[in-house]
Amino acid sequence: MAGGRCSSHPLKIFRVLLVLEIMTAVGLVPDDVVSLTGRFRLVLAQGSWEVLVQNAGISSMHTAVTHFGNVVLLDRTNIGPSQLPLNGGRCRANPADRVSQQDCTAHSAVFTPGSNSIRPLFIFTDTWCSSGQFIGDGTLVQTGGDSDGFSKIRAFAPCGDDGECDWVESTDTQLQNGRWYATNQLLADGRQIVVGGRNVFTLEYVPANGQGAINLPLLTQTDDGVQYDNLYPYLHLLPNNQLFIFANRDSILYDWQTDTVVRSLPTIPGEPRNYPAAGSSVMLPLTSESGWTNPEILVCGGAPYGAYLNPAGELPASQTCGRIAPLAGAAVDWAMETMPMRRNMGDMVLLPTRDVLIVNGAGSGAQGWGNAQNPVQTPVLYHPQAAAGTRFQSLTASDIPRVYHSTANLLPDARILVAGSNTHEFYTLTGDLPTELRIEAFSPPYLAAGGAADRPRFIDAPASLAYAATFTVTVATAAANPTAMELNLASAAFVTHSFGQGQRLLKLGVLARTNVERNQYAVTSTAPPNAVVAPSSYYMLFAVDYAGVPSIATWVKIG
Repeated sequence: MAGGRCSSHPLKIFRVLLVLEIMTAVGLVPDDVVSLTGRFRLVLAQGSWEVLVQNAGISSMHTAVTHFGNVVLLDRTNIGPSQLPLNGGRCRANPADRVSQQDCTAHSAVFTPGSNSIRPLFIFTDTWCSSGQFIGDGTLVQTGGDSDGFSKIRAFAPCGDDGECDWVESTDTQLQNGRWYATNQLLADGRQIVVGGRNVFTLEYVPANGQGAINLPLLTQTDDGVQYDNLYPYLHLLPNNQLFIFANRDSILYDWQTDTVVRSLPTIPGEPRNYPAAGSSVMLPLTSESGWTNPEILVCGGAPYGAYLNPAGELPASQTCGRIAPLAGAAVDWAMETMPMRRNMGDMVLLPTRDVLIVNGAGSGAQGWGNAQNPVQTPVLYHPQAAAGTRFQSLTASDIPRVYHSTANLLPDARILVAGSNTHEFYTLTGDLPTELRIEAFSPPYLAAGGAADRPRFIDAPASLAYAATFTVTVATAAANPTAMELNLASAAFVTHSFGQGQRLLKLGVLARTNVERNQYAVTSTAPPNAVVAPSSYYMLFAVDYAGVPSIATWVKIG
């Protein structure tokens, strides 16, 4: 179904769907068949694109959605003037800047979906190829970069659209090792672990709480000193409180509490997968029904060794994904799958429906200035629960190529915000693959006509949840079978260089559904059990109906 088989005879399928919809309306179809009916309808749709902003003024290399629903856009500072002036006559006087020591333009901004407005932010030190993560109170803590930003720790405490919040850069605390191309992950104790960086083979914690930087042998073992291919390592916090850390083609289970490599996992077949070879990765959704166990990691795309060293961008990208259950036991190994097309530097986004969207990227070359060729403008859906061989579904292509330094983030309205793309050293607005200042939104198939009109809607929901707490939401829905409704939590990732740092999705257990009045249902569920499954922060809570159509999310503070 997900691989496109259902679209070969659309007239027959629509006839079947019509019969099933009639039977559903009179209660003659079981829940699982009802769900399948809706999902068949959505598989026939291919999604749609909309340009939200023609010129955001900056090209967003790093993007994050705050719990106010607005979006932090962040580029680098040593790129010369942007096209977004700073407010109030402010200028950035920085003798350490490599390009503009006096710069009156912004290199960060807040974008508000809906109004599509842009408010410039003031960032002082260089954030080029930096890292970050939202912490428990919703503050974006951002680390590292290049030049004067190499050891910096910055914070952005978000605010509503009428606020004046801005970046604050620490003057008394810094990283113990300067880091460029590192990865952050929020932990159960509320700190971030920061791993790797160019020529940096350690990890450390923010805040450090007196703990020094720690050597991580995996980073040395996967570095050739020429092309690297282990930068921006993939980090996933597993439900047993160990970290899955992936660099180049190798991965480990790491006990961060005892500084112990618990296990070295098999090498993934095929090409290198991290910067600059640049695939992408997600941890597939965790579920209450599995007892929050059996995590699976998906790694897709990459580039052959030598692609970064070949400035013509001629070497073809990887066409494979690897899927592994790292806690499955002694026989654990990678299960390989083939994507519909070759892709590197794609972005993988966990959707409210528990599917994975793969978007952006190139069909050849690698990350780096001028290294990308053959942009891949067709997004792909990966359906984890479908049978092997039928999991991929190609969707509607964008008119805008997005390669190196592009981003994709899940919005609370369940669209995907797509921004950035700059494969040049400076802003280059003409020629091949110019610096991209437009911001788009992709509406996945679940927002197709008929699906969007009937989407569930929260009437009330809690603003915060304690771990393991039982809670009830009221949801309005016109769905024929509300008993199949899901409640799913999605974190807000810090997205850069083809990886969503801190991205996770949780399917909650539904204990009861009660009809309280016409088309309104009280849905009772249980919050995640602890800070290992759901590190304390703000999450988007989605109601997803039987047909796979999500509500607009409500923000919930967990923990």
